[in-house]
Amino acid sequence: MLLVCYPRCSTCKKAQKWLDEHGVSYDYRDIKEDNPTESELRDWLDKSGLDVKRFFNTSGQLYKSMGLKDKLPDMSVYEKLRLLATDGMLVKRPILIDGGSVLVGFKEDEWSFKLGL
Repeated sequence: MLLVCYPRCSTCKKAQKWLDEHGVSYDYRDIKEDNPTESELRDWLDKSGLDVKRFFNTSGQLYKSMGLKDKLPDMSVYEKLRLLATDGMLVKRPILIDGGSVLVGFKEDEWSFKLGL
């Protein structure tokens, strides 16, 4: 299991604490130091069943400063994935990858269900 996070993100800290409290072992990856590649993002998108927009950190400073709210509707999925791969701060986190399952953002009930806890 892989947890992709930003160390200073409060939601990531909350997810990490929750996993630790439930005895779930995982590898940790700093999204700012080791940004997901376009290929990884494409794979995670497919496995998550989510719309690509859910992979964007819409509350982040970079997202806002780039004016992505207005630009994304005119972009293809592949253009969006390419953009996400340029900077980890554009990517919503935490991301939990467990084999064929990918969870984006921390929702305790969703994580409990997916992990069988």
